Amino acid sequence: MRLSGEPTPDATPPGVVDLVARIADGDDEAGRSRLTAKLAGQLSAALGTSAKAAGVGAVASGRWLTNLAVEVAPRIRVRDAATLSAHHGGLTGLDLAAALITTASRVTAAVGAGAGAVMSVEWAAPPTLLTAPGVIAAETLAQLAIEVKLVAELHEALGQAPQGPGTRRMLGYLTAWARQRGIDPIRTGLPAALTGAAKRELRTRLVRRFAKGSIGIAPVAGAAVGFLLNQRETRKLGEKVLADLARRPSAQRAS
Repeated sequence: MRLSGEPTPDATPPGVVDLVARIADGDDEAGRSRLTAKLAGQLSAALGTSAKAAGVGAVASGRWLTNLAVEVAPRIRVRDAATLSAHHGGLTGLDLAAALITTASRVTAAVGAGAGAVMSVEWAAPPTLLTAPGVIAAETLAQLAIEVKLVAELHEALGQAPQGPGTRRMLGYLTAWARQRGIDPIRTGLPAALTGAAKRELRTRLVRRFAKGSIGIAPVAGAAVGFLLNQRETRKLGEKVLADLARRPSAQRAS
């Protein structure tokens, strides 16, 4: 799925979308962290090639990352409430949601630490948007995929997963990620495609996250700062979405 006017299909090497989706996959924190470490190098190299194919304008503006995010979202596997509860010791409702946020924040922290460690060795000066797009984009997209999965599973945990085709649900969760709040299917419905406003919101969030990734993986920052930045950002997102969902009557019934 591509946004109108965005880079051509050749700008995305085969396997990039699968790599990002696999990083978000998994049923336990340790397994996801190991998978991320294993795939991060492959993803970084592929995205470096993709950035060159997309061109400086697409990378600098955020169009390239936005296009990739829209491709990745429908490929993310989301677990239902029963499966989530089984993997978290029988927790349900708000307790399960809190556990999901903790796990996701630890996994994205591992992503940040890994990227910071790589860049602290390979770079003698802080990377910019265009000097190290592969590594920074790999961290950004990996974190996005983990967080979109978190947003989706928070809806599942609180009994608020919207009805509709899988692709439309995942685009809804991607929009929810950009807006940092839950889906309200009654007021907004599920999108068949992202609107112009939703694309702009997504692009803005991705550029901001990319910029934070640049700081987190600078040599003077290294693994520790990358770890803390990602952990904080994921927890903040999860808590905002959870607070929004928890205000709704269905959340109390799920608890």
